[in-house]
Amino acid sequence: MKPQPFAVTPDAYTRALNVVGEKITVLASNVVTQGYEVFLQQGEEGSGPPPHSHDWDESFYITRGTVEIGYDEQAITAVAGTFVHVPAGTVHYFRFGSGGGEMISVTSHDGRASQLFSRIDEEIAPGPPDVEKLAAVAQACGVRIAG
Repeated sequence: MKPQPFAVTPDAYTRALNVVGEKITVLASNVVTQGYEVFLQQGEEGSGPPPHSHDWDESFYITRGTVEIGYDEQAITAVAGTFVHVPAGTVHYFRFGSGGGEMISVTSHDGRASQLFSRIDEEIAPGPPDVEKLAAVAQACGVRIAG
């Protein structure tokens, strides 16, 4: 079936998922686009995932605050208006800077980030995460934690 046009207005956003201190709103899952995924990610200062990789590309566009984004052997402090692309298989991480921040992220075709975020929201309690359980959920969704 051919994907259908759609619009998502702020009053129609789904509930933000709690993903280890980050609030992630699924704006478009790969089910509705039949390809890529789009997310609104909002984080408090210091929140963000550990270094990891997966089999899909991921791009970030910073809309508010600063976000430290590391990939390969480098890290940048991305300010509002910065776009960062991370190819599939690249070890990367990010940390929201002072005062927290916000960004839009987009995955490539066949990304499984919406599945990962939903499972973390359902299975990992708020607060300091059970690291072993978090790693198991990540691995089940095609994410490899580096280290």
